[in-house]
Amino acid sequence: MRFKSDTQTLLKSFFFWVKTQFHKNIKILRADNGGEFLSMRTFLDTYGTIFQHSCVHTPQQNGVVERKHRHLLNIGRALRFQANLPLKFWGDSVQTACYLINRIPTPLLLHKSPYELLHGYLPNYSHLRVFGCLCYVTNLHPKHKFDPRARRCLFLGYPLGQKGYRVYDLD
Repeated sequence: MRFKSDTQTLLKSFFFWVKTQFHKNIKILRADNGGEFLSMRTFLDTYGTIFQHSCVHTPQQNGVVERKHRHLLNIGRALRFQANLPLKFWGDSVQTACYLINRIPTPLLLHKSPYELLHGYLPNYSHLRVFGCLCYVTNLHPKHKFDPRARRCLFLGYPLGQKGYRVYDLD
């Protein structure tokens, strides 16, 4: 999201995605007093979604969101530090942190993962790789028969909507 004005479009898309993928409606939308949410009341009413907003000048009411945000940043930071990657890879580390957190069992959910609760089955862990590790990607178009058949890359995570990996070509 680049601008706050994109909020309505993205939120509507998210509502449609949840409805299509999981045959569920979002029951409650909690937000701060940002104007980008207040103008969505008609849309939320059509979905039967309850709109809750925090009291003015009370950031402590956003505690759950703030803790989740801190958790994501802590895990993302740890991934980036462990991989010894420069700061420009912060987005990849946070996305990978989110991907992993959603697949790790947690005591808060009776030792189930958010993925398991959403989909109804355990996630597959066989495709997980070490963030920032060296990997080799097939070179599909070698120019000469003695050119390398693979390229050296760094593993950066799991792309959305694609069965594969995100990598950074070292060359």
